[in-house]
Amino acid sequence: MPSIKNPKADLRKLYYRTFEVSLILALAVIVAAFQFSPQVAKIESVKTDPQEIIKIEDITNTVHKPDIPPPPKTPQIITATVDDLSDDFVLPDIDDVEPVKLPDKPPTKPDIDLSDEIFIEIPEELPSPVGGLKSLQEKVHYTEIAKRIGLEGTVYIQAKIDKNGDVVEVIVLKGLGAGLDEEALNAVKLTKFVPGKQRGKAVKVKMVIPIKFVLK
Repeated sequence: MPSIKNPKADLRKLYYRTFEVSLILALAVIVAAFQFSPQVAKIESVKTDPQEIIKIEDITNTVHKPDIPPPPKTPQIITATVDDLSDDFVLPDIDDVEPVKLPDKPPTKPDIDLSDEIFIEIPEELPSPVGGLKSLQEKVHYTEIAKRIGLEGTVYIQAKIDKNGDVVEVIVLKGLGAGLDEEALNAVKLTKFVPGKQRGKAVKVKMVIPIKFVLK
């Protein structure tokens, strides 16, 4: 098939010529720029004063010393001479001095009676009911409830008895119930006691009294 391009419209023929002309013009512009450019002003160097070197000295910390009082003055020793004594001074004769009499026995400490303040639990002599235990047992009565159920046993009563033999306080330590505890308490309250004794003197005593309940 024959070519239909116009030989005048072929741009390849002008490509190399145009490239050479453009390169020459560019070089001419660069040479003209260097040739006609103004001279660069010389930059004066800035003179600076030499810096002063500052030396840092170490500052020592001051220590405050406490005010120490001056040492006390040494006491003056006064010496006595033999000449200061009068010639008439005579030592007393040992035989003329009365001997000091010492007591035959050292004083004994008074006995402190604590019977008025505390109740003794284990005195030399325990309190005893006036008329014996039989009189105390006679004051005890069985209740109807205890009889019906056939209750038997012992009620332990703690009593505080003063120096006159009177009961001032009673409590139940171990009971049986069914009204027997109250009967034992009342029996002990109504009983007069011979007071307990410590070193032959009446004292307050705290003691435990057993009350037996037995059906006949």
